[in-house]
Amino acid sequence: MRFLLVGNYGVGNLGDEALKDYFLKRFPNIEWSVLSAHPKPGELPRLPGGIRSFLRFDWMRTLKALRQSDGMVFGGGSLFTDQESVMACVLWGIHAFASMLLRKPYFLAFQGIGPFRTGIGKWIGHRVCSKAAFLSVRDEMSTARVAAWRLNKNSIQTFDPVFDLIEAKKIDVSTKNILILIPRVNSGSAFLAEAKKFAEEKAYASIRILLLQSKDPKEVRFAAKLRSILPGEVTPSDASTLHDLVTALSHASLVLTERYHGALAALALAKETVIVTQRKDDKLASLQGYFPVSEDIIALLRGRIRAGETALREAFRKLSA
Repeated sequence: MRFLLVGNYGVGNLGDEALKDYFLKRFPNIEWSVLSAHPKPGELPRLPGGIRSFLRFDWMRTLKALRQSDGMVFGGGSLFTDQESVMACVLWGIHAFASMLLRKPYFLAFQGIGPFRTGIGKWIGHRVCSKAAFLSVRDEMSTARVAAWRLNKNSIQTFDPVFDLIEAKKIDVSTKNILILIPRVNSGSAFLAEAKKFAEEKAYASIRILLLQSKDPKEVRFAAKLRSILPGEVTPSDASTLHDLVTALSHASLVLTERYHGALAALALAKETVIVTQRKDDKLASLQGYFPVSEDIIALLRGRIRAGETALREAFRKLSA
């Protein structure tokens, strides 16, 4: 079977790249065509979300690939939310509507749905979910939003599959007296205040700022600002892969994060974690209830991922029958 794999790939976000790797590794029987913002050899461009991308016309290759495929899979992440910009909903909505136009089924797999600030964002999210051939969501908040729409379909509650990729990693996770700070590109005063508070409450042997988008100048500038207000020696470092992230967190005694996949990795490693949310009921808020970590919580989340995988495989099987 041939499917287009759609996500926020190619923008230098560690979490999204880990999601892409998950689908490529766990579903090797599928012939994937990955859509990317900056395609590597063998990848395809995303469909256009603006005038400049439209006028490049390279997206015509993507439409051709879609016509020749069995469908499209939206592979994880919080694609359908307008928290940062309603254009995110518009962009991913264009991909779903292209599938509808070409009469190709599309699957929403391990998705975070919402929250929504705008009527148009919510309308696109509702419309896309209502027409999906398959729908699995990664958290309770997304489940509740989809349930409120009363769609004429079942949605499956699973969990972010990147969590399961950490299971097999053989690393030393013995705790040392290290504070790890994981900001975002758009972090602000709330994160600065929390970082300063924890850094001053306890004498840490080491304070480290972990950058998941170290090539973004905004994140680099924020790291410099953090260093200027924190006591003692503060070391910045970057994590460009999931392995980098897990290794960096392995000895942490406390993780302060405003990044979803930073919190996810800390959860898998059972690290004490403080989450700084950006808005009420955002994707980070969906993880707060899992801390402090227990073996029962770990087993519950891994079971949800297995259920999501099984359901997606069954959806593929039905389509090929």
